[in-house]
Amino acid sequence: MSSSPSSQNSSPPSSSLSTPAALWRLKPFVKPVIWRLVGGAASALVAAIIALMIPLVLEQIISGPVRSGEFGAIAWGALAVFGLAIGEAVMVWLRRQFVLNPATEVEYQMRTQLYARLQTLPVAFHDRWQSGQLLSRMMQDIGLIRRWLAFGLVLLVVNILTIIIGSVLLFRWHWLLGAIFLVTAVPLWIRGYLFEKRYGALTRRSQDQAGDLATSVEESVHGIRVLKAFGRGKHALSRFSRQAETLRETEMSKAGAIASIWFWLDLMPQIAFGLSLISGIWLISQGAIEVPELFAFFAMAVVLRWPIESIGFLFSFMLDARTATDRVFEIFSETNSITDPQNPVRIIEPRGELAFEGAHFRYQDAGASERDLLDGIDLVLRPGETMALVGLTGSGKTTLTTLPARLYDVTGGRVTLDGVDVRDLALSELRQHIAMAFEDATLFSASVRENVLLGRADLDVHSEEAERVLREALDVAQAAFVDSLPDGVETIIGEEGLSLSGGQRQRLALARAVAAKPKVLVLDDPLSALDVDTEALVEEALRHVLADTTALIVAHRPSTVALADRVALLEAGRVTAVGTHAELLKTSRHYRHVISSLEAEEAARTGAIPVIREDPDDDAEWSAESVERAGASTGSANQQEEEVQA
Repeated sequence: MSSSPSSQNSSPPSSSLSTPAALWRLKPFVKPVIWRLVGGAASALVAAIIALMIPLVLEQIISGPVRSGEFGAIAWGALAVFGLAIGEAVMVWLRRQFVLNPATEVEYQMRTQLYARLQTLPVAFHDRWQSGQLLSRMMQDIGLIRRWLAFGLVLLVVNILTIIIGSVLLFRWHWLLGAIFLVTAVPLWIRGYLFEKRYGALTRRSQDQAGDLATSVEESVHGIRVLKAFGRGKHALSRFSRQAETLRETEMSKAGAIASIWFWLDLMPQIAFGLSLISGIWLISQGAIEVPELFAFFAMAVVLRWPIESIGFLFSFMLDARTATDRVFEIFSETNSITDPQNPVRIIEPRGELAFEGAHFRYQDAGASERDLLDGIDLVLRPGETMALVGLTGSGKTTLTTLPARLYDVTGGRVTLDGVDVRDLALSELRQHIAMAFEDATLFSASVRENVLLGRADLDVHSEEAERVLREALDVAQAAFVDSLPDGVETIIGEEGLSLSGGQRQRLALARAVAAKPKVLVLDDPLSALDVDTEALVEEALRHVLADTTALIVAHRPSTVALADRVALLEAGRVTAVGTHAELLKTSRHYRHVISSLEAEEAARTGAIPVIREDPDDDAEWSAESVERAGASTGSANQQEEEVQA
């Protein structure tokens, strides 16, 4: 799978929007809880105002009771300061109560909607994106957005307002003292502008690299058997270490950028304090201000120091949140090319006639000079008919099977079900009529029952009807082994079913397709991992199931061809011949070549001795005797072995 676009270019942020405009896209998620967040911001602002009142109260205490020596007044003044401190603490507590629940609600809504979006986006999207990139956006980025909404946004707004209000109050004592604080803030604004440009690029690079690292972990865990079998654990570790080191270097660059802004955030207030102290002493000597006023000024400056110093951290936090928002909305803004039609057609009584009419398909990354992978497919499957699809590797068999259920859409022509273009059907209805079983069986971390009944949303999985459907499907797939599992059909299958053998996974995947009770069943070599005895039993059971079901089966074995009423030969993206097995043996040289290849592969797999005959390409037609022998060779592997032994 290729990497996502964002992981290939990790320098600039993908969004050209300004930071406020980029974050404004969160509005639909924030709107339902906006008043709770406003309440949190209001509580924080009240706490800040209370903190700013304390220097004013101290000024009155020093200029009044302290100078006069009235002990009782001093005590009341101390109680007033203590009361203000308690009020500030209560407001801080209220802020947390206001914002924590709505922030987690936003996180929940974003995660569920992003997951729903991933479910609706076409397979072509998932072909392009690394799973680790999607996982990091789902977990890391949305979690960061939640923390910013609950903490960063509220404090950024409140601290900016606190600085503005406090700066105005600084002018209350003398314009020179207030001007010193404003002038010393100018370098901070300049550094902040430069910081945004550098830090934004570093943040995007870091989050993309974290996604790549998550992909490496996921791939190594899923492929642990391969790595162990080939002794490539150290190689995987070396690759992971390089990626981790690259991420570490980026994080160090981020830390350097933050350290740079913190240097200025710490230096400039110190310079402001020093200049203010010198200026304050001079103003006192000139009689412009009193000592209590200078004391109150510095008390106010101390209160403002945390809001001023926090701006750098909160600003970088905001840029992190902006980058996370960009990454999440890259998925939300993806175009979904496979959607329900505006006015879907319904098939009241489906018959199961599947037809390909001039169907073309090419993958999105195909070169302009390359021909279509499927280059004008014309094929009709009659209701209840079983058709085998054969062809050499690369002829387009598997790709063809993805078109009926719209895993991909044709790029030309159309696919119809009972005469209706599948693009005119609602996806839910289409996938109710058409079920699939893949060669690479995928199971989920759920019970056997839930895996097999995955396609039966109409059933309560614990009902009697569900039990009957479950047992029928397991019988067809020869999956009686489930009863010997620790908890029978309630046994939880491990991740991707890797705790089961390949044949067991395939049988459960086949049972899942059978349990869906579709009118059309598409099977992409679903028996490849079965032993010859089990395969023969499954094929016999499938004959009964397929009696009234239209089936398209990709055949990689001669025995699979024997299931079919007719066979379609796929050659270089086109159906070049359709007929019974015997008819094609007589009339198609390429078909004879394909069957010979399948027989050789089957012989290698089973250890049987293949039927040796002359190269079919040297003869225009085989003799009747050759056709009869070839027809017999498409029986089960057991029959072949018995004939050889005889």
